[in-house]
Amino acid sequence: MSDAGAKAFQRARLQKQQKKAVDGLLSAALEAYNGARFAEAQFICGQVLNVAPDNFDALGLLGLSQLDGSQKEEAEATLRRAVGVDPRSAEAHCNHGVALFELKRYEEACAAYERALSLKPKYLTALNNLGNAWKHLKSLEKAIEFYKRAIALDPRYADAWTNCGTAHLMLSQIEEARLCFAEALRLQPRHVEALVEMARIEVMHRQFAAARSRLDTALTLRPKSPEALVARGSLLVELGDVSAGYRDCEAAVALAPTRTTALVACAEAAKLAGISTRAAELAREALKQIPNDSRALTVLGSCHAAWGDIPGAIARYDEALAASPDDEVAISQKIFALDFLAGADFAVQQEARRVWWTQIGSLVSRCELREIDIDPERRLRIGYVSSDLRQHSAGLAVLPIFQAHDHRQFAIIAYHCSSTNDAVTEQFRACTDQWVDAAEMSDDELATRIKADRVDILVDLSGHTAGNRLAVFCRKPAPLQVSAWGNATGTGVPLIDFLFGDQVAIPEQARPLFAERIADLPCLITIALPDIPVGPSPMLKKGFPTFGVFNRIDKITDEAIAVWARILSAIPDARLVLKHLVLDESHVRTTLLDRFAAAGVALDRVSCLGKSDRPLHLRAFDEIDISLDPFPQNGGVSTWESLYMGVPVITKLGTTTSSRAAASILAAIGLTEFIAPDEEAYVEIARRAVAAPHALAELRAGLPGRIATSEAGDPVRYTRAVESWYRRFWRDYCARASLS
Repeated sequence: MSDAGAKAFQRARLQKQQKKAVDGLLSAALEAYNGARFAEAQFICGQVLNVAPDNFDALGLLGLSQLDGSQKEEAEATLRRAVGVDPRSAEAHCNHGVALFELKRYEEACAAYERALSLKPKYLTALNNLGNAWKHLKSLEKAIEFYKRAIALDPRYADAWTNCGTAHLMLSQIEEARLCFAEALRLQPRHVEALVEMARIEVMHRQFAAARSRLDTALTLRPKSPEALVARGSLLVELGDVSAGYRDCEAAVALAPTRTTALVACAEAAKLAGISTRAAELAREALKQIPNDSRALTVLGSCHAAWGDIPGAIARYDEALAASPDDEVAISQKIFALDFLAGADFAVQQEARRVWWTQIGSLVSRCELREIDIDPERRLRIGYVSSDLRQHSAGLAVLPIFQAHDHRQFAIIAYHCSSTNDAVTEQFRACTDQWVDAAEMSDDELATRIKADRVDILVDLSGHTAGNRLAVFCRKPAPLQVSAWGNATGTGVPLIDFLFGDQVAIPEQARPLFAERIADLPCLITIALPDIPVGPSPMLKKGFPTFGVFNRIDKITDEAIAVWARILSAIPDARLVLKHLVLDESHVRTTLLDRFAAAGVALDRVSCLGKSDRPLHLRAFDEIDISLDPFPQNGGVSTWESLYMGVPVITKLGTTTSSRAAASILAAIGLTEFIAPDEEAYVEIARRAVAAPHALAELRAGLPGRIATSEAGDPVRYTRAVESWYRRFWRDYCARASLS
C-alpha cells in the first residue's frame, strides 16, 4: 500500500472512530435529556461540538436542553445555529420557532413555523405551534384556521383540539370551545390542559361541583400544573374557601412566577383573604409582565380602596377600563368605590351605573313571559335573589323582613346564590315557602327557573355588590322587579322597576337621575333587635368620653379623620376606638394609625380592635359613648347596631344615598339632633353631647325602647310597609295590563 493510501485509510479509520464516539455521546446526551437531566445533556452536547462544531444533532439537542432548562436566550441562539447548518430541516425551523415563542417574539416564531411548513406542509406540530403563536398575537380566527388544518390531518390530535377550544373561548364562542374540549377528552381523558379548560367553562356556567372534580383530577395527574392550580384556587375562592384558594394560587406563582394569570389570580385571592399588601405586590408584578392588564389594575384598585385611598382606587379602575371598557369587575368595583369618594354626588354615581347597563346589562337577551294572571288581589309570589342569605351585613338587614312576612298574602321564594350556608341561612330557609339553591345555576338557568316558578315580583338584594345576579334581572324573568336593602343605591338597570328608599336617603331632586322609580319605606334598612342588654354609661364609669368607629376601614376617609381629629382636639380627655376585622392585619393597622398621626392625633388616644363574633362585637359598644359615622360612605347595619346598644351616632348629611344612610336611620327614630349639615356642626354635636354625660346616659338607656316603638325599628310594621308597596305595584301592573 502506498503512503497516500495508508494515510487515506488512517483518516477513514479515525473518522469512523470519531463518528462512533460522537454517536455514543449523542446517545448519552439523549438519555440525559429524556431523563430531564438538562445540565448533563448540555455538557455532553458541548463535548460533541468541541470536536464537531457543526454537528446538527448536537446543536438541536443542546438547544432543546437549554430551552427546557429555562435558558431561553441561549436556546434561541443555539437553535438558530442548527437552522444554519441544515436550512432544509423542518424540525430545526420548528424548534427555533419554539425558542422564539418562549421569548415572546411571536411574529418571528410565526415566520419560523411558516418556513417549517413550507418544507413539510403536513407537519402537525408546526401547524399547532403556529396556531399558538397567532393566538398570542390575538389573531384568534387565524389561530383557529391552523388548529383546524392540524385536526383535518389527524382528527385524533388532542392538543390541537384543546388549543382550538381555548381560541374559541377567547372569542367568547363558548359552545364551540366546549365541543373542542369534549373531543380532546374523548380522545385523551387524562389530558390535563383539556380538563382545566373544560372546568373553566363549567365555572362560567356555575357548575362548580363538576369543575372541582375535573380540577382535582388534573392535579392528581399533574400536581405541579400552574394552570390547574390557578383554576382550582380561583374556584375555591368563588366557593368561599378563600384560604385554600389562596394556597393553590400561591403554589401556582411559585411554579410560574412570571405568569400573569397566576399572579393576578393570586392577587385576587390575597385581597379577599385580607392580605392586601401581598395582593398589591402580586398585582404590580403582573403589571410588569402586561402593563395594561385590567384584572391586575382592578385588584390594585381594590387594595387602594382597602387602605382608604379612594382616589387612588378610582384612578386604577379608570386605567383598567381604558384598557378594557367592558371589564365588568372593574366597572362594578368603580361603582362601589364611588360611594366612598368625597365630592361624588347622585349624578356621578348614577352615571357609573349607566355605564354598567350600557357595557354589560343592555347586551343580555330578555325573557318572554307566559300569560300572567292579572288578578290584583290574589296571593303574590315574591322572589328574593341574593348571595347574602347568611351571616352577612346584608343578610342582617333582610332576615327580619323574611321573618315578618304575611304568608297568607305572599308566597316567599328565596333564590340562594351562594355556596356558603350557615346557621343564619337556616333561619332564612325556615321563613320561605320555597327555597332554591341557585349557586350553581347559570344566569340563563336561573332566569328560566324564575319564569317556571311564576314569580310576580322579583327582588334584587345585592345591587352592584359581590355575588350579585343583576344579569338575571337584565333578562326580566318576572313581570315586576325591585332592588332593595342589600345595596339600595340604584342599579342603573331600566328593567328594574322600583328601588326601595326613603325621603332622606333619596331626596326628591335626585330621583330623576335613577333608572328605577323610588318607593319610600320608613327607613332605608332595618335590623332585628339584638338579644343583648344595653350596658351602663362608660363615660360616667371612666370619667372621660370614648368615641367609636365600628365601620369598614375603606369607609374611613381623610376628610372624616380630619373632623375626628378636631373632635379629639376640642375634647382633650376623649379616646377613640376603631374596630374592624382587617385591623388584625399589621400593615393596615399601621397605615390607618399613620393617617391619624398625620392629622395631629396622638396615637396613645386611639386603640384598635379586630375580628370578633357578633355577640362580642356588639358587647364592644359597652365601652363606647358615641359612635362617629364615617363619610361620605355612612354606616348602615353598623349604625343600627350602635343605636340598639344605646350608643347614638353622629353623622354628616351628604349628597348621595350612601352618604345619607345613617341620617335616614336617625331621622326615622327621631334623633335628628345627631345629624350634622356640615363638618362644623359635626364637631359641635360631639362637644355638646359629651358635655352632658347624664343626659347621654339617659339617652343610652332609652334608645332600644325608642327604636322598638318606631316604624323603622319594628320589623313587623316595617314589613307591612314593604308588603303594602308590593300590593300597590301589583295592582298598578294589573290595571295597565287590563288596558293593553
